[in-house]
Amino acid sequence: MQLITTILCGGAGSRLWPVSRELHPKPFIRLADGQSLLQKAFLRGAQLPGVAEILTVTNRDLLFKTQDEFREVNTNDLPTSFVLEPCGRNTAAAIATAVLQVIKRYGPDALMLVLAADHLIADQAAFEAAVAKASQLAAAGKLVTFGIEPTAPETGYGYIEAKGNEVLRFVEKPSLEKAQEYLASGRFLWNSGIFCFTAGTMLKQMELHCPEVFAASAACAELSREAQGNGFTQLELDNKSFQAVPDVSIDYAVMEKSDRIAVVPCSIGWTDIGSWTALGNLSPADESGNRILGDALTYGTRNCIIQSTDRLVGAVGVEDLIVIDTPDAVLVAKKSSAQDVKHIYAQLKATGHEAHKIHRTVHRPWGTYTVLEEGNGFKIKRIEVKPGASLSLQMHHHRSEHWIVVRGMAKVVNGDAELFVNTNESTYIPAGHKHRLENPGILSLVMIEVQSGAYLGEDDIVRFDDIYGRA
Repeated sequence: MQLITTILCGGAGSRLWPVSRELHPKPFIRLADGQSLLQKAFLRGAQLPGVAEILTVTNRDLLFKTQDEFREVNTNDLPTSFVLEPCGRNTAAAIATAVLQVIKRYGPDALMLVLAADHLIADQAAFEAAVAKASQLAAAGKLVTFGIEPTAPETGYGYIEAKGNEVLRFVEKPSLEKAQEYLASGRFLWNSGIFCFTAGTMLKQMELHCPEVFAASAACAELSREAQGNGFTQLELDNKSFQAVPDVSIDYAVMEKSDRIAVVPCSIGWTDIGSWTALGNLSPADESGNRILGDALTYGTRNCIIQSTDRLVGAVGVEDLIVIDTPDAVLVAKKSSAQDVKHIYAQLKATGHEAHKIHRTVHRPWGTYTVLEEGNGFKIKRIEVKPGASLSLQMHHHRSEHWIVVRGMAKVVNGDAELFVNTNESTYIPAGHKHRLENPGILSLVMIEVQSGAYLGEDDIVRFDDIYGRA
């Protein structure tokens, strides 16, 4: 029986703002060891015995960023595939489209292990043992969830009341008093959001318990584009029909209704990185209980989480604070209010502020750009293009651009001319000119772009040709 590890990489991670943004969400956050949460999820699934492929369901805007993350750690060239969502429609839709894709390629008996991209699991051996037990139950026609043996009366997780592998009931996030009761009873497990089932079993249970979700997902899949390459497959879901899929979780749609549910109780060192307190607790505390990542000095400061990678932070005489410094935004919060950071994110999104969506450094398929400074009528960027990569052939209506190469060599299309621009050389592109930037070398190309014009928004772009399919 083939095992398809399925990673759900969605959501904005709003409680981890300002590091987590819409186009740089929580799974891409790098931990102290240099790996992202998404990379750890990939490795966790790739190391399982018998795994045939890693299938990732994510937003289509995150495809190239996800591929870059996987490329760093996929040393064994395990096949990868992607289901690309135009928007978020919750976990039931994500799993339905993944199930359809797996059945199409592997058949209904294929085993699927569904992982979240933002969890940590410290004990890989215990995890593999739990997957082995879950696989046996799934092969017998069960929808299996993983129940984490609780270590504290946690109010931020849902619970499962269980008797052996039998699920008695699912319980929503409880009050502290209820959580203490659950812990003392020994009958309750944390609901991890990890699942195992055969694709055919989930298909039948979705048809029975959430037919609207499944029918809409199937209709969308029929209208969607599929592309295949060397070692990868991707299904780009049709935008209009996917928006018609009901927005509901897999727990509510299927798991809480089906009579084929089983649970594997386990102790695998599981952590749901859902807030700055959870993320901060991954770093060792100093003698005053402070957890510091980056450049910070403290005096008379206790039990704080401080993160700053670009600037020095000084903290004097404060306690129980979260201080997160990024190049374009700073968060200061009480540790007891860590769950409420999402309200700042919501306000930014409601007002259209870019700080909910992107960082000052923005990742693109071809590399990155960083906004160094902007003001009335001008913007200055640092652009880095990967070897062999190329920006689209494009044009701007409202701005002109001046490109200065500071490292490497650029191949430039500027109107009707094609030229090479070397280090310490520049070229000027008037508004209305078609242009393209390419790195023909084997080292990264770095250049400074100075934009001038009445409107400098990123949406002032007309693409004529693009190797990444964005035209």
